[in-house]
Amino acid sequence: MASIMTNAAALTALQSLNATNKSLEQTQARISTGYRVSEASDNAAYWSIATTMRSDNAALSTVQDALGLGASKVDTAYTGMNNVLSTIGQIKTKLLASVGQSDANKAKTQTEITALQAQMKSFADAATFSGSNFLSVTSKQVAAANDGVQPDAKIVSSFNRSSSGAISLGTIDIDVESTKLFDSGLATDVKNYGILDRQTSIYSTAADQSAYDAAYAAAIAGGATDIAANTAGQSAVSGTPTKIDNVSAYNLDITAAGVTDDIITQMITKIDNVMSQLTDSATILGAAKSSIDLQKTFTQSLMDSIDRGVGQLVDADMNKESTRLQALQVQQQLGIQSLSIANSSSQSILSLFKNG
Repeated sequence: MASIMTNAAALTALQSLNATNKSLEQTQARISTGYRVSEASDNAAYWSIATTMRSDNAALSTVQDALGLGASKVDTAYTGMNNVLSTIGQIKTKLLASVGQSDANKAKTQTEITALQAQMKSFADAATFSGSNFLSVTSKQVAAANDGVQPDAKIVSSFNRSSSGAISLGTIDIDVESTKLFDSGLATDVKNYGILDRQTSIYSTAADQSAYDAAYAAAIAGGATDIAANTAGQSAVSGTPTKIDNVSAYNLDITAAGVTDDIITQMITKIDNVMSQLTDSATILGAAKSSIDLQKTFTQSLMDSIDRGVGQLVDADMNKESTRLQALQVQQQLGIQSLSIANSSSQSILSLFKNG
């Protein structure tokens, strides 16, 4: 039925054109942003998930940076430790060569040893990165025990979100107490020395040295500081030590009065023990370095996985959207023509009245 009051065909064509324009705007927005879900109104659930996961990915990026910083600290300490190991090996060689030497030659050898000792301290002091040094430390007394044990160095290694939404951080802990070589704190503050400056005693006979070493090791195993262990070791021997090395492998003096070839032999034994401890410390740093590298690789893979997962939820399929855009543009043109035709029919009815 033709009507001059209501043009049903034009209304239908207009509704169709409006729907096409709306779909066209949506498609154009997806193409311009690259997202199928760019705001909560597009899909509240997907938008919420994507927003949370993007935030978590940003946190993981910070964790990746922390791991990189931690790796640099450990690498620096590991480099210093390797150089100290090489240097103490040279000292061991010098001590071996000094057995049976004349006093004049021992004095020359001592000059070389002193230079190597200073070099070890220099290596440890220089092994600093971003204010952290795992080899040369300053005494930090623990309030409860007052024993000067260094706290572990913590490197943030993971950002975790449980199924309930609870957040937690994971860390890789560096046992600085086991890697420290020197304690540069005030003598009154030092309660537990590093590997290269802890107090030990040297005796002129192997029997006395064995008795001392056994008592010293037992005290350490019982939780005593090296100062207390040194006292316990001395108490286990009837005689007095020929030489006290307040800094063990660091303060060796083969020219001191009363230092015989037997005592030098005991020094060599202590140097060998210290090398074993340094090797253990290097293993701690090496294991930490390996853990950090593995965690860095995992964190990067996890970030990539989250990016892919979020993309599957909210990214637009550009091939599909570009094809849809072309189709909608054609529909828009057809809709405009349909509306024009519908309006033309109304004009035809009015022309009948004019002609009549």
